[in-house]
Amino acid sequence: MKDMLLSILRKIYLFLLDILQTLLLTAAVFLVVYVFLFRPFQVNGDSMYPNFWDKEYILTNIISLNLGDPKHGEVVVFKAPPDPEKDYIKRIIGIPGDKIFIKNGYVYLNGDKIDESSYLEQNVLTYGGSFLKEGEEITVPDQMYFAMGDNRSFSSDSREWGFVPRKSIIGKSFFAYWPLSKLGLIKSP
Repeated sequence: MKDMLLSILRKIYLFLLDILQTLLLTAAVFLVVYVFLFRPFQVNGDSMYPNFWDKEYILTNIISLNLGDPKHGEVVVFKAPPDPEKDYIKRIIGIPGDKIFIKNGYVYLNGDKIDESSYLEQNVLTYGGSFLKEGEEITVPDQMYFAMGDNRSFSSDSREWGFVPRKSIIGKSFFAYWPLSKLGLIKSP
């Protein structure tokens, strides 16, 4: 009887040890993925509507920043310049060296009107803010980016608070996973 009880206790011990090892391995894999590869992000607010909705979940590719800088039209997540405790999601409009100005509701990049038809409706107009005023041209400095939300009338973005430092960019958004109706890759123009 004593041998049978010891055998049962040993089996329970080995079972619990297997569970603990599995949990630790799972936690380690999650930590590596979260810290070095991909990070989940929840969209808060309507600044990227209609392409991203409030409470939508997306994955942000962290490692891609090691392979190349953000490009025009890419959607990125970054530490908010007005409040570094918050993360913002916006679209890259200007990269270092670009000249940007807004005139008659349209954005101009290096003298040419930007074609934003792949992510904005034709009737969307863009107006200046306190940082980038209507008709004034700015040049994006080195290691800085100019970012705007897709919902131009309701977005707090670079037009208001200025440039996004390269070091503040967390990653490039590449996959929407919740709600399931929005499941899919995020396309960049």
